[in-house]
Amino acid sequence: MDEKYTFLEEYVPGEQPTDMQYIKLNTNESPFPPSPIVSQAITKREIDRMQLYPDPECRAISRRLADIYGFDRENIFIGNGSDDILNFAFMAFCQNGAAFPDITYGFYEVFAKLHGIKADIIPLKDDFSIDPADYEGIGKTVFIANPNAPTGLILPVEDIERIAVSNQDNVVVVDEAYIDFGGKSCVDLVRKYDNVLVVRTYSKSRSLAGGRLGFSIGSKEITADLMKIKFSTNPYSVNRLTLLAGEASLLDQNYYKENCAKIIMNRRFTKRELDKMGFETIPSLTNFLFTKHPAVSGEALYEKLKENGILVRHFNKDRIKDYIRVTIGTYEQMKAFVSELRYILEREEKSR
Repeated sequence: MDEKYTFLEEYVPGEQPTDMQYIKLNTNESPFPPSPIVSQAITKREIDRMQLYPDPECRAISRRLADIYGFDRENIFIGNGSDDILNFAFMAFCQNGAAFPDITYGFYEVFAKLHGIKADIIPLKDDFSIDPADYEGIGKTVFIANPNAPTGLILPVEDIERIAVSNQDNVVVVDEAYIDFGGKSCVDLVRKYDNVLVVRTYSKSRSLAGGRLGFSIGSKEITADLMKIKFSTNPYSVNRLTLLAGEASLLDQNYYKENCAKIIMNRRFTKRELDKMGFETIPSLTNFLFTKHPAVSGEALYEKLKENGILVRHFNKDRIKDYIRVTIGTYEQMKAFVSELRYILEREEKSR
């Protein structure tokens, strides 16, 4: 048996159980389907062309994204989900090491270990916020999920800029998976600084988690480096139908903006209801809430909700084990979640 990777603690994705019908509030997927325009793009004619490889340069969707964000096509990189791009960034830019928070997207630590990269894992402050001073002049490639996951907190663009200015010989990767739910993007920093790479995903606000599509915006030099890694590993990593779906979704911006507005509204409703029940919830600019109750552990809440057909996410790390992360779904789903929580708390109160 090859023991080469016994040191590696792999990323654990959210559950996808099939034993019963669940309300899935555990993986930060969109509760809404893709735009009807996406369905129209996946025609029988296109399916019949699946014997052909996809365009490895992803030129059509790159051009459309470049037009939307005001860049050249050479500033856009397309990947098999944003995870693909983040992995390439660890491979390409971390010769001097990497730096990221102790509580953030779990794949950062996995990628660092996988590629033998020395990582500075920097504790968040007591309120779970990032102190930008911890990253100023650090001399390593910096990875910031903004807003952060699983906390939901965002670092202002000005603070990201401070980090970029003080690390001009290193790349600053801003992972904006959740930016469409109320945050301000760092895309404009790419115009000012050659060392900023903004990474986005279609999995959250664009309802294409199953399609596996992500993109980044960065300098032409950074993007060329990512392309070199892609063409050295798997040049056909994004399939034909996903490219079509991703391009078509860009033709219906209003559909996705309206869905984001609904999720923001449902997030506010859920936060208010949690407040009424005595939960302590971190302010969020994402499509999820990170919350805890003083009388019931995070693990107990997770288990009791699952027993009753509602999935949320629980993490075992010491600093956050009292919390659950709750994806924001439809209004009906969030009402069911709130109702079940009330029932759980009432039973806990009676059992004391």
